[in-house]
Order: sequence, then structure tokens, then C-alpha cells
Amino acid sequence: MPQINAFSDAAQYREVRGLSRGLAVLRVLNALPGGIGGVVEIARLTGLHRTTVKRLLETLKAEGLVHHKDDGASYALGFEVRRLSEGYVGADWVDRVAAPAMRSHLRALSWPSDLATPDGGFMIVRESTHRVSMLSQHRATIGIRIPMLVSSLGRAWLSWCAEEEREATLSLLRERSDAIGEMARDSANIKRIIRETRRRGYAVNRGEWASESSVTAIGLPIRIGEHAIGAINLVMQGNAVSEREISTRYVPLLKALAEEISFGVGSTPRG
Repeated sequence: MPQINAFSDAAQYREVRGLSRGLAVLRVLNALPGGIGGVVEIARLTGLHRTTVKRLLETLKAEGLVHHKDDGASYALGFEVRRLSEGYVGADWVDRVAAPAMRSHLRALSWPSDLATPDGGFMIVRESTHRVSMLSQHRATIGIRIPMLVSSLGRAWLSWCAEEEREATLSLLRERSDAIGEMARDSANIKRIIRETRRRGYAVNRGEWASESSVTAIGLPIRIGEHAIGAINLVMQGNAVSEREISTRYVPLLKALAEEISFGVGSTPRG
């Protein structure tokens, strides 16, 4: 009896471009302040023609996923977008432990936080308070890939993860041909970063991430026992906080949040 190759069957199906474009429009709207945008702005951000964007928006409007805002010149995300997410089941500890803790600590921290886990040489943001923090410069960060070696999230995880996980990640990064790969191949510098991070007790990024050069971020590991399974940061504008304020005020506050999540993770079966 011949074997059925599921992968060859799947290869016969081509992507539906209209669906891909509609999802691109929804993603752009989600990233805009208040989830509101006009046709021209959305066209610029998606790279699609304005006529195409208008047609997609009207289709999404008919499905209840967007609606007209104010005078009809703008569109906003509709309730159906939220309802679509009701069936999503994330990693148990992120949804049940980390997300509630991050929300409860936001008032004390003021600045936004991201929680991330390692994946393929990056830290992937799994939960965030950017969308609700009044001090955030970004609306949507969940799902973005954070560079490992120049971010407080990556440095926090690398400094406290299991040794075999650290070496596997660094080995992957050394294969890259960009600046990150060059940095990963500088073993002495990597050892220095990890040594200084562990001695300090928290990770720091002071504008080393080129696309976020105005940002100062601190990071702490989320741990089970001695080893990190992820990390959480606090993202601040570098010119708005002093070194003393970071070390005496924000580090203890972030530490309390990281320890609360770590304790909750250790007490909850992970999904």
C-alpha cells in the first residue's frame, strides 16, 4: 500500500493573497495608537495600494472586524477581533501566572514591561504591559523577536539559564554573518557580559540595541529552581531616569515581580 506524504499534499495548496493582505491590515491597525487608522496611513505601512486597502477594510467591516471611526475617514478595530482571540490557549504559566502579576505591578512600576522566552537565538515577547502603560512608546510588542545579546531580556536569560542551553544558543548565534554573529564569536566579551550581569544581579541595556537607542532597559530572569526559563524587563527612556533611581527604585520593584512570577511558575504545571 503506498504511503501518503502529508507534506507533498500540503505543498499543493498556495497561500490566499487576499487573506494575507487582510491580516496585514489588521496587524497594522493593532499597532497604531488606539487601534485607529486611515486608508492612506495603512497603505503606507503595509505597502499596499490605497484602493486595495480600502477594499480590504470594507470587507473586514462587513465581517465586524473593523468599523468606521468618527467622521468615517478612519477605521478602528471591532469587537469581533477580540472575540476571535477567545479560543487562543497560550502557555499555561504565561497566561495564568505572568500576565496577572504584570498587570498588578504596573501601577508601581509605571514603565512598561515585556516577558519573553528564548527561541532560535532570539527572545520572543509572550506578554507585555506596553498596551496599557501610559509611559509606553509602543502599542504592540507581543510576538516581536528581541535580539539576544544586546537586550536586557536576552542578557538576563543567558546569564541564568542552564549551561547547555546557553552554549547551544551561542553556537547558533556564532553562525550568523551580521554584527550579532561577530559579537557571539567574541567569547571573552560574552563571558564579561554574563559575569558582570550576575555580579550586578540584573541585566542592563543602555541603548546597545540600535533600533531602540534611546531606551534603557533592565532585565531579570524568570526561574524554576536555579535556571532561567525566560526573562522580564522594564523599558524606560534613557534620559528620564537616573542610574541611582534605576538601582534603588526600579530594580527592587522589578525583582519583586520576577520573584512572584518565578514562584507561581514553580507551583504551577507548565503548558
